[in-house]
Amino acid sequence: MSSIDHDDWQARYRADLVSTFATPSLLLHHGQGAWVWDTDGNKYLDFVGGIAVNSLGHAHPVLIEAVTRQVSLAAHISNLFASEPQLELAERLKRLTGAGEDGRAFFANSGTEANEAAFKLARLNRGDDGRKVRIVSLVNGFHGRTMGALALTGKDYMRAPFEPMVAGVEYIHATLEELEAVIDDTVAAIFVEPLQGEAGVIELPDGFFTRARELTQRHGALLIVDEVQTGAGRTGDWFGFQHEGIVPDAITLAKGMAGGVPIGALITFGRASQLFTQGQHGTTFGGNPLAAAAANAVLGEIEASDLVGNARERGEQLKAAIAGLDSPLISGTRGRGLLIGIALTEPVAEQLVTEARAHGLIINATGADSIRLAPPLVIGDIEVDEFRTRFAATLAGAEARFASEPDGEPNGKVTA
Repeated sequence: MSSIDHDDWQARYRADLVSTFATPSLLLHHGQGAWVWDTDGNKYLDFVGGIAVNSLGHAHPVLIEAVTRQVSLAAHISNLFASEPQLELAERLKRLTGAGEDGRAFFANSGTEANEAAFKLARLNRGDDGRKVRIVSLVNGFHGRTMGALALTGKDYMRAPFEPMVAGVEYIHATLEELEAVIDDTVAAIFVEPLQGEAGVIELPDGFFTRARELTQRHGALLIVDEVQTGAGRTGDWFGFQHEGIVPDAITLAKGMAGGVPIGALITFGRASQLFTQGQHGTTFGGNPLAAAAANAVLGEIEASDLVGNARERGEQLKAAIAGLDSPLISGTRGRGLLIGIALTEPVAEQLVTEARAHGLIINATGADSIRLAPPLVIGDIEVDEFRTRFAATLAGAEARFASEPDGEPNGKVTA
C-alpha cells in the first residue's frame, strides 16, 4: 500500500485536474469482488459499483482473461477494418435485446456518445413530408453531458450554463396525460429511461412504456430507450424496457456492458435500422477489439451465471433489509433489481454518504434526500448481510450526530 499523505494527494488533484468534479474523498488502490481498498489499506464494501458499471465487481477472472488475451493480439484497429470480437458483440446484442435479424449495432465509447448517435437517428426520422421536427424527452431525465445529449437532459440547472441548446427538444413530465398530449405527427422521437437513475431511481408510471409504444407507432415517431444505466441485467431483466414487454425502435447502452472498459452502443430495431447511411456518423475508438472482447466476456458471464436472476433476487433482499432497519431517516425504497433508490425523510444524503465511509461502506447520493445503490451483480448473501450491518451503523451514527445538534434537527447542518 502507498504511504502517500491524504492532504498531499487531494492538493495534487485540485492542482492538476479540471474542477468539474468535487475533490474525491478516497484514493482507491485495488478491488476484489464487491470490495475495494484505499491506499492506506482500509477496506470498503462497494455498493456504487463505479455508478452501475462494475457488473462483475472488481478483478473478475473472466474479464481479466479476456482483456489480457485481446490486448496481446490487438487492442485497436479503427473502423476501417472489422474484428471478430466486434462481430460477435453485435450478434450477441441483437439476440439479447430481441432486435433480431433486422437489428443493427453502432459502437461508441460511452453512454453519452451512444445518445449522441441516437439523437442523430431521431433527426433522420423526419418523415416523407419533413414535418417530424420535434424530439421529446422527460423532465429530470439524464442522457449525458455533451451538447446533444445535454439538450436531451431534462434538468434545467445542467443546461443553463451552456445555452443556447441544440434546438428542437421539449420536455414533459412522466405522466400518461402529458404523453398523450404531446405525441403527434410532428414528433420524430421520444427519449425515455426505464428508471431515472440520476433523479434518484425514479420509476415511471405503470403502463407508460406501453402507451408510449402505441402512440409512437400510430404517429411514426421513434421510441428510443436510454438503457445506459439500466441495461445488461441491472434491473433484474436484461433490459429495462422488457419490464412492460414492449419493443422499442432503438436503445442506448454503456456502463455495465463491459464491466469498466469504456464502451457504448446504439442498437436499432426494425425500420430504424435503415435510417443511417454511410458517412452520417462515425468514431475512431468505438467497438475496438479490446472493448468488444471485454463486453463479450462480461455479457457472457452475466448470461452463463444468471446474474440477471441474481440481480432480481438480491434486489428484493436488499429492499427487505432496508425496510427492516426501521430508521426515522428512511421513508421507503424505489427501483428494480440492483438499481435501488432509498428515499430519505430529511435532506441528509451527503451526510449519510460520509458517515457510511466511516463504517466501510460506499453509497451514492442522488440529490439531498435520496441514496442510490448499484452494487455488482455478483453479490450474494454475505454482501447483503454486510450491507445491512454497515448501513445500520451508518444510520445510527448519523442519528446520533443529529441528536447532538443544538436544535435537535439535521437541517443539512451536520458536517463530516
